[in-house]
Amino acid sequence: MTIPNLHTTKALTLKKNKEISIVTLGCSKNTVDSESLLRQFEAAGFKAEHAEEATTSRQVVINTCGFIGDAKQESIDTILRFAEARKSGKIDRLIVMGCLAQRYQAELAAEIPEVDGWFGVNDQPKIVESAGLLYRDELLGERVLSTPPHYAYLKIAEGCDRQCSFCAIPLIRGKHVSRTLESLMEEAAKLSARGVKEIMLISQDLTYYGVDLYKKQMLTELVRQLSDSRLFRWIRLHYLFPTSFPDDLLPLMRERDNICNYIDIPLQHINSRILKSMRRGVNATQTQQLIDRFRTELPDAAIRTSFIVGYPGETQEEMEELLNFISYNRFDRVGVFTYSHEEETHAFQLPDDVPEDEKTERAANLMKLQEQIAFELNQKLEGKSLEVMIDRLEGDYWIGRTQYDSPEVDNEVLVDMNIHPNLKPGELYRMTIDSVDQFDLFATPISDDPI
Repeated sequence: MTIPNLHTTKALTLKKNKEISIVTLGCSKNTVDSESLLRQFEAAGFKAEHAEEATTSRQVVINTCGFIGDAKQESIDTILRFAEARKSGKIDRLIVMGCLAQRYQAELAAEIPEVDGWFGVNDQPKIVESAGLLYRDELLGERVLSTPPHYAYLKIAEGCDRQCSFCAIPLIRGKHVSRTLESLMEEAAKLSARGVKEIMLISQDLTYYGVDLYKKQMLTELVRQLSDSRLFRWIRLHYLFPTSFPDDLLPLMRERDNICNYIDIPLQHINSRILKSMRRGVNATQTQQLIDRFRTELPDAAIRTSFIVGYPGETQEEMEELLNFISYNRFDRVGVFTYSHEEETHAFQLPDDVPEDEKTERAANLMKLQEQIAFELNQKLEGKSLEVMIDRLEGDYWIGRTQYDSPEVDNEVLVDMNIHPNLKPGELYRMTIDSVDQFDLFATPISDDPI
């Protein structure tokens, strides 16, 4: 991205008692930020809504992602599209917030003058106050949900203390700051009272939760309290870091029926040289030992992971080592990113020497392998009975998920609505898996009555 001269963000005044929409890009942590901000505007008398690419609102907030090159480009393209609408008078106010604005605020302000205000990741009070409104601290934990009403994310911490060489998140969001157990349990109770049945814990690194606040890892205690509360049918954990994985977490997951057997752990690579350069804190042997531990202590768990290909200096032999690692472990879910050379990160000092077309080819080869593994694993589910939570109706099919699948990124279960018209979103049903493909399961409810 071109970095122009610095420029000061101009003042912003929002009109009261108007509609306002937020377009959210990036991860689920951004989703929670947008939901919280909309609640502030809703409490102040605005008609506040989440939007996709189009909206009839005259005032728009874009919550951006700045994690890697592709995400930054998507954010810039979205800003430019709405800037054109601002220029032509189709909208009255355009605000940009979030990770991209945090990292490149002054530069972007000079480049895109149609934007009325630029705000970083922790600037929600400033956005509200710039509208002439009072930011209400008592609304902490209250949100205008963008998800279906039966599931929601619970952000348990902000920032990250890890120093992974490729990652700009600590530069953008700062050091890890845990929320108190009390505040999280209070927010969880509010979400449950609204009908949320599945809670998904998120932060940049769940395993670090509590270290800053309580001087020890407290993730297991938080999960235990959530499980004991019986507020939710499903509790799901996202973004577990492989280094210093909590010893007491797996036994708790094994003994509690309301904690999903789902482990989301971004491994990023398996070659020890690359892992060392990435500053991941583990080597190949330690990584394999952790996976073996998962399989032994929680054999029913689905393991979701992600990898980076095309890291500086990655050889064909190291790529083959990664493919062999995936073949051996047969992960249930895998995501892949091509390496993005991010300024100010430690890896930016290294030559970005893997050509882009080679990165793309390596990613495609990895996903081709994973698609075959996923299909073979799904085939083993044919004829089995599983609990399925219905998320939505889409065309002629009810779309649901098992406890082994998170929304938007994992397998979906499809049920013919014409044969089973009376299913309800947010309810759990016992179903038989009839057929499968790489990423979808086709099922028949054993009964149309929820369980």
